[in-house]
Amino acid sequence: MFRLRVRFCRGEELKFISHLDIIRLWVRALRRARIPLEYTEGFSPHPRISLAVPLSVGVTADNELLDISITKVVSPHWFVETVNRQLPEGMKVLEATPISPNVPSLQSQVRFTQYQVEVKTGKNEEEIKTDIDRLLALESLPWHHERDTGRKSYDLRNLIDDIWLVEMKPASSVMGMILRCDESGSGRPEQVALALGITDYPLSIKRTKLLLGSHR
Repeated sequence: MFRLRVRFCRGEELKFISHLDIIRLWVRALRRARIPLEYTEGFSPHPRISLAVPLSVGVTADNELLDISITKVVSPHWFVETVNRQLPEGMKVLEATPISPNVPSLQSQVRFTQYQVEVKTGKNEEEIKTDIDRLLALESLPWHHERDTGRKSYDLRNLIDDIWLVEMKPASSVMGMILRCDESGSGRPEQVALALGITDYPLSIKRTKLLLGSHR
């Protein structure tokens, strides 16, 4: 078995497709590209491909990661060119790197996710920075949101590693966020924005990086 770790981006054209649809998109593209995929065993075999972290609907991404197991060695350069010809607008392979079959799964390695979030706000730069500092100074922030399965309560502060102001625009501001993403929970940019007093849903959310292990 040969494994490739694929780095790719998702643009505006495909930001409203679900996680399952992304998986189906990849499977179709890989099959059309005649990539020799490795399949699971059992009554319903499926290709051994795995995304690091599901990408929420409406979110674009610059540096997503995907592991693919194939049955024979292929050139990473050939893989990138061949697969990109089969992907739709809005999805593009940026890089493919061979990895050992013994490398732990992506899901077990991701610790944080980094975002760039644009929000509508009437506050000035100093006021926004004060709100950020106030939130980061908290030791805890009890929070909850409603799911189909009921109310989920958690400490939102524990899911926030860092927030900073990236850019001020005439009617909006852009913030950077590093949020926890592991077995203890996953931070959601829209919830962090709400905790900062921004009641309108973000104008845009882009996931800019997945951080494996400790990013310090």
